[in-house]
Amino acid sequence: MNTYNNWLNHKLDDPDLTEELISIKDDEKAIFDRFRCDLEFGTGGLRGLIGAGTNRMNIYTVGRATQGLANCLIQNNKAGNQLSVAIAYDSRNKGELFTRRAASVLAANGIKVYVYSELAPTPALSFAVRYYGCDAGICVTASHNPAVYNGYKVYGDDGCQLGPALADVILAEIGKTDIFDGVKLTDYDEAVKNGTIVLVDTEVFEAFFENVKKESLLTDDIRKGEKLKIVYTPLNGAGRRSVMTVLSSEDCYDISVVKEQEMPDGNFPTCTYPNPENPDALKLAIKLCEETDADIMIATDPDCDRCRTAAKKDGQYVALSGNQIGVLLLDYLCRRKKELGILPRNPVAVTTIVSTAMVDYIAAEYGVEMRRVLTGFKYIGEQIALLEKDGETDRYILGFEESCGYLSGSYVRDKDGVDASMLFAEMALYYKRQGKTVHDVFEELCRKHGYFKEDLMNFTFEGAEGVTKMKSLIDGMRSNPPKELAASKVVKIIDYHKDGLKEGEYNSDTGLPDSNVLEFSTENGGKIIVRPSGTEPKMKAYISAKGKTAEEASCAVEALKADIGALGF
Repeated sequence: MNTYNNWLNHKLDDPDLTEELISIKDDEKAIFDRFRCDLEFGTGGLRGLIGAGTNRMNIYTVGRATQGLANCLIQNNKAGNQLSVAIAYDSRNKGELFTRRAASVLAANGIKVYVYSELAPTPALSFAVRYYGCDAGICVTASHNPAVYNGYKVYGDDGCQLGPALADVILAEIGKTDIFDGVKLTDYDEAVKNGTIVLVDTEVFEAFFENVKKESLLTDDIRKGEKLKIVYTPLNGAGRRSVMTVLSSEDCYDISVVKEQEMPDGNFPTCTYPNPENPDALKLAIKLCEETDADIMIATDPDCDRCRTAAKKDGQYVALSGNQIGVLLLDYLCRRKKELGILPRNPVAVTTIVSTAMVDYIAAEYGVEMRRVLTGFKYIGEQIALLEKDGETDRYILGFEESCGYLSGSYVRDKDGVDASMLFAEMALYYKRQGKTVHDVFEELCRKHGYFKEDLMNFTFEGAEGVTKMKSLIDGMRSNPPKELAASKVVKIIDYHKDGLKEGEYNSDTGLPDSNVLEFSTENGGKIIVRPSGTEPKMKAYISAKGKTAEEASCAVEALKADIGALGF
């Protein structure tokens, strides 16, 4: 209550916060929830509900986090070089306000700031960090969360999101910083005038677009002929300019944009959950596909790092899963590069431990080394960096996550919805020239390699009680693992977490860094992987199986889902 009164009596720069604090003055539960803890800073940076309090996203929690980042950068700057940070934001409510606050804090600490002067996709932030040679980057976004959320992702000088070690250092600095008196601040407009804050212009956008377009495998023989009809939706996010610029640069596409979802709007009026993995978010785009007889649909999430697609199947528009898109893209990239004589020696693809096993079969067909990493695109970015260090980035073919994140180039270190949109469009056109749809091609791949089915179950645990419940659940799975799942014996358990493992050390059983993940495999080939989300109050269960037919694989997955209670849920 003392912290609440401190905030209430403080002259706050955002009047919305004062209004909110006054409105809850008699609501002890609301006060407790806003001030029960500090908004957690981790490898995903900050993410939370927009509002007043230490447990909310506001200019003060953003300012404090930025001061912690500034302290860390200054302490590590032994050579006394001019430090710099790039910042971008998407269409989220308060996004520009939080960006200005972060820039003002950095400028007050003598750090040069490059700020995108308009909405930019998250991958464009990763690009700017590398383009300017910055020491860090910040992207103000809550990705695909509902409108009441915003967030704050921090990137290292390599353009990757932070790893656990650096996140812990910044967290320690945040903990030493008073949220009001410990944060340095300068006037934003004055800092722009004196050059401490530099507004990023079209030059950087153009460089980003050119790097994306270099990944294209279109040739004139594919361009000629009937245009590919595309419906695109940016889901009221930051993708419109970038995706349309890249796609419109080719005359072989006829593009229709979903009007209701075209312009940036942080309230996301057409869907409560602006995630392209959510079927409700795609309803308007599918409707426009039916009206225009489109070949494909492309959707990007609000910060345009994820991409979901759909195409006609048996007369209806059917969305592809993130795993299916990953399989198709890997096969297409390898197939086309082989046709064009540019498939590198010893090619490498990277995906995560929770992605479909089908990519292993695709990789084997083309002689691709398939690397699996922990969830989080930063781990895929690390693999690209390792190739770059050895002068072998040309070996890199594709990195993807089952959650609709893809990247085919080394120009950024994060998933890129712009790149994915371009690649999917040209892949669909390539197959259209052969009289096929992407669904036809996926079926061909299944007949060759087997039918794989994956599903994801999310279990939400809100508030302080939820954190305790999640810990209890996964601890219970470790201490009392199931002997059987869906009437099949559990034959293998992999624990990606090892007690006492120090940062930077690798789990000898998995070859991967320590992570709070459990994997259960059954005798009949089924698998369940369980992990707490790093950015949301959720426990995720990834379920997969393989069958001789699509129906057999689906039945196996449904049986595992029905028996999820055996894990304690």
